[in-house]
Amino acid sequence: MSSGKEIEEGAELKLDFTKLKKVANCGEDVLPAVAQDRESGEVLIVGYANQLALDTALECGMATFWSTSRNELWIKGKTSGDYLKLDEVRVNCEQNSLLYVVTPAGKGSCHTRDACGDARSGCYYRRLNSAGQLEFLEGKA
Repeated sequence: MSSGKEIEEGAELKLDFTKLKKVANCGEDVLPAVAQDRESGEVLIVGYANQLALDTALECGMATFWSTSRNELWIKGKTSGDYLKLDEVRVNCEQNSLLYVVTPAGKGSCHTRDACGDARSGCYYRRLNSAGQLEFLEGKA
């Protein structure tokens, strides 16, 4: 597996503790934006939003983020068809993060696939066990 693929789909823990430094250097003023499934409560994605992403989300009714790695607007599902219908936007007490309450309108939310080739419901499909090792929640890679 390539290093990106290993990070995204592998069983070895390789946390990117430099992510916020990279976000700070992306050239945009952004804040965290979490997408949560209205029905299940599952956290699907944690991304970032700038004013354009928020305005676009409110206008089009779909979860929209600012891609800090590509430095461009990212309407979740525009290329995959796995849209996240925006039901409401919540703002935290310090007004420094957003919660997108969404209804998934496709097969999944994550750009990675399970062993059957299906989009995973969300990006949090692995957990740390008591030994600090990654385990797949779905029981398959």
